[in-house]
Amino acid sequence: MYGVTGSRQSWIVRMLCAGFFLLMATSAYAQQLGGSIAQIAVQGNQRIEPATIRTYMSVREGDRFDPVTIDRSLKNLFATGLFADVSIGRQGDILIIRVVENPIINRITFEGNKRLENDKLEPEVQLRPRIVYTRTKVQQDVERILDLYRRSGRFAVTVEPKVIELPQNRVDLVYEINEGDPTYVRKITFIGNEKFSDGDLRSIVLTREERWWRFLTSNDTYDPDRMGFDQELLRRFYLSEGYADFEVISGVAELSPDRKSFFMTITVDEGPRYRFGDMTVDVSIPNLDPGVLEAAIVPQTRDWYNAEEIESTVDVFTDLVGAFGYAFVDVRPRVARNTETQSIDIIFDVQEGPRVFVERIDITGNVRTLDKVIRREFRLVEGDAFNTARIRRSRERLQNLGYFKEVEVENVPSEVYPDRTVVTATVEEQSTGELQFGIGFSSASGALFDVGIRERNLLGKGQDLRFNFSLAQQQTQIDLGFTEPYFLNRRLAAGADLFATETDFIDEAGFISQSIGGSLRLGFNYNEYMFQRLSYLLSWTRLEGVNQFSSQFTREQEGTTTTSQISQTFAIDRRNNVIEPTDGYFMSISNDLAGLGGTEKYVRSSVALGYYWEPFEDWIFSATANTGYILGIGEDIKIFQRYQLGGNNLRGFDDFGASPRDILTGDALGGDWIATAKAELKIPLGLPEEIGITPKLFTDWGSIGAPSSLKDRSAGILQSKRIRGSVGVGIEWESPVGPINIDWAHVLREADFDITQSFRVNFGQRF
Repeated sequence: MYGVTGSRQSWIVRMLCAGFFLLMATSAYAQQLGGSIAQIAVQGNQRIEPATIRTYMSVREGDRFDPVTIDRSLKNLFATGLFADVSIGRQGDILIIRVVENPIINRITFEGNKRLENDKLEPEVQLRPRIVYTRTKVQQDVERILDLYRRSGRFAVTVEPKVIELPQNRVDLVYEINEGDPTYVRKITFIGNEKFSDGDLRSIVLTREERWWRFLTSNDTYDPDRMGFDQELLRRFYLSEGYADFEVISGVAELSPDRKSFFMTITVDEGPRYRFGDMTVDVSIPNLDPGVLEAAIVPQTRDWYNAEEIESTVDVFTDLVGAFGYAFVDVRPRVARNTETQSIDIIFDVQEGPRVFVERIDITGNVRTLDKVIRREFRLVEGDAFNTARIRRSRERLQNLGYFKEVEVENVPSEVYPDRTVVTATVEEQSTGELQFGIGFSSASGALFDVGIRERNLLGKGQDLRFNFSLAQQQTQIDLGFTEPYFLNRRLAAGADLFATETDFIDEAGFISQSIGGSLRLGFNYNEYMFQRLSYLLSWTRLEGVNQFSSQFTREQEGTTTTSQISQTFAIDRRNNVIEPTDGYFMSISNDLAGLGGTEKYVRSSVALGYYWEPFEDWIFSATANTGYILGIGEDIKIFQRYQLGGNNLRGFDDFGASPRDILTGDALGGDWIATAKAELKIPLGLPEEIGITPKLFTDWGSIGAPSSLKDRSAGILQSKRIRGSVGVGIEWESPVGPINIDWAHVLREADFDITQSFRVNFGQRF
């Protein structure tokens, strides 16, 4: 018992001693950490002021030395990205901050990039000259560059940033790029497709399998964004073919072991095919007849279901109801599936939408183009009632300008007023300047060369300035033109042209024509599709090159004439595309009057009509007709003012080949009136789009009348009002060297003196 008690006392003594020493140590440590900060000293800074550095600190002079707060200050300084290294220490009651500043970027360059130019890479990097260099941002920029290359199909690319140190804590940043070989798509496979073959679906998606002829496109390289868009294209295609339950299950791209190609696999679930069932209209707008809307429904009952036709019907209803004065309309199609009959009933619910007005129109993305150039294309302004049809038309007008790669027009509710919306137009500008060189050949002009300079958006004001010079075996021309599309800030397109032309008609008509002059133009639109053009022309034309072998009728007109002409053109254009129309029509009526000064006195009128139709996908039918008449006012019509038939306006006949001609020399004399008509059908071959070959069938017809001023001397003229005609086949080829048109025609009707031409070719290239 005694021994135990003594041991316990010894243990208590030892614990009391340990507690005493721990208390003394804690007291000393607390004394070391305690106290107040008398001064915050900054060391190592070169560009950044000490006061600025102190603002990032969580402690101030007079605060206690708190380890938690000091640690937080250290993290704050690192988070600024201004410093490569930071340390905090204490000397007595002074808190010392030692910093090593990150350098300033002097210059950023790219090396080794051939496929992507600097102007494509520079917007991707966030670092800029005169910005603080940080390793984190450099790594982020490297990832951005890698991602940009991968989207262009180069997955073997490597990017290594190099830093070149300069005096005064500056650096040059160099991104060394090894682009590697492109990563092509070797195979595209579809799983689950029963109604359409793999080949059919490959023609729908934008991505293409690697082929040698696709060297001018990048669609055969793998791009994950493009693959996502391909799945959307498949969905649209199936929905347009009646498969309302279609679904893309998955899309997988596997990289080959050699990392040189991808294998794409898209798994789909087609589902059943539906037809349209009953289609009705439920109208809740007062005084609006549902029968008017029912007659405008695009699809028909028992047609295969097509989601695009439903969207088209909604657009038609919106425009139609808006035309009746209802600016606020909400059209919602209600879909009811019948799985037993595999049909879909549609009820178009037409309601008067909430009254919404445009609060403001915001424009973003335009760096060069002035805001007013974009705003004047909008079909509504601030304060107008919001109208979906006008928004859609505004976007089309902006896209048709040709100034922008992409145009997106969206509307979001106002943050201030519940009955207002904010319209935002986001544009991505593209180059509008053109420097063009051309070489080519045509049956009409022979070998040709031309050079042109054009700016379609001069100084961002939407003005069009162009200069063109062309040199060919039969024609040399210089042309300078300027157009202001909104003259005096009104919807008036005003312009001026200067030109000088020399045309060699020795072989066809026995003369050379030299013209110089200019014109003034003014045009305006009555509405979206109807416009008027007025112009004045002043020109001097010299007829030369006439010799003893030329026609007597031509020799009598040798010399110089002056033309002072006013003109008007009225046109209605409802084509869906002015350059390559597939649907719609146009009509124009033109009149010329010469005689207000000058030596030429005549009246000329012409009418042109055209119709375009796509009966099947990519089958494009077109029919056009032209007629014209010129009447001299007390003066003989000069040969260069008369109409000529043959060549481009009547295939199967040589240039001027169907025109009246001198019975002795065979020279073409032209006619006072002309009428032509042609029909053409473009037929898809099913070849890859990149090949760019489109076959066509055509038939041309025309007639021409001899000069009325020579009717007293008609015995010396070969003439016939007989209607000429031809049929033929041809191809249009968007070749690597430019567009090529090759036509072969067989003449069905001709006059005895006509000169025929079975084969005709035109091609050229601008680069």
